[in-house]
Amino acid sequence: MAGKNMQVLLASRPAGWVKESDFRIVETEIPTPGEGQVLVKNLYLSLDPYMRGRMNDQRSYAAKVEIGQVMTGETVGEVAESRNPKYRAGDIVAGRVGWQNYALSDGSELRKLDPKLVPISTYLGVVGMPGVTAWIGLNDIGQPKPGETVVVSAASGAVGSVVGQLAKAKDCRVVGVAGGKAKCDFVVQELGFDACVDHRTGDWQQALAAATPKGIDVYFENVGGALLDAVLLRCNPFARIPLCGMVSQYNAVDRYGVQNLMMAVGMRIRLQGFIVSDHMARWPEALKELGQGVRDGRIKYRETVTEGLASAPRAFIGLLKGENFGKQLVKLA
Repeated sequence: MAGKNMQVLLASRPAGWVKESDFRIVETEIPTPGEGQVLVKNLYLSLDPYMRGRMNDQRSYAAKVEIGQVMTGETVGEVAESRNPKYRAGDIVAGRVGWQNYALSDGSELRKLDPKLVPISTYLGVVGMPGVTAWIGLNDIGQPKPGETVVVSAASGAVGSVVGQLAKAKDCRVVGVAGGKAKCDFVVQELGFDACVDHRTGDWQQALAAATPKGIDVYFENVGGALLDAVLLRCNPFARIPLCGMVSQYNAVDRYGVQNLMMAVGMRIRLQGFIVSDHMARWPEALKELGQGVRDGRIKYRETVTEGLASAPRAFIGLLKGENFGKQLVKLA
């Protein structure tokens, strides 16, 4: 296929906050698939907080992005050309093929999607990795019971918004924590949470206490820092804390030192980190429930969409600052 392919490369490793200069945008020739390969024309790119960790040169659960390499990320796209018998031109697929308009794949990391079931963008959000992350973290680690209090940080985000709705469906009291009145209003009025605490106000600790009069049984952690400290003081005996992420610390040069961790001993709290890709056997059940929930209107979602691959670096920085509302996507075509 003739034409140019735009790609976003990692130009330098950030020291503290990510800058647009840490990325480099280049144009290359659109590649031609070889035997067994597929050429994917990407339609949407997912931006997610975990990408910040891949920019660092440090030990992690997944390989870092090398300098000069295409930034890692999942896309939804259309097969433009195929020399792989499992795929044909026109198939809609999801795959971790990176920040670029076109990508070659051997097909092993691709999965076919049905565009008739749900909007294709949701396969990167509520019916994709973020939704499954919420489902597994809440059900397998949080294990909420009817009547318990579930607190969710980053409650208006791609993961947190799903966590809260799933917990409400289990007859829990659900309290969100989000940044700003608009996000808190969305969490309560549209997603159906019982309350939402605005962490940008000066009295948010008191608001958290008022919203959890019976303490906290499950805390779904996406943020870390001072919020985790405040939650530990409110936890009931045998509370469960799924540790999904700590976005407040991803750009910190001097990371926050948790002061109330001793509460985990006296209250017998279980804190467990998890990575959704460790639980692939659970994905089919999760995706079936999430997809049905979206189709039925029981699971609501919101997306923030920027246009064009060149907007990805700025949108990613905005995501880390909490400027997005719901799932952050880049529309490529």
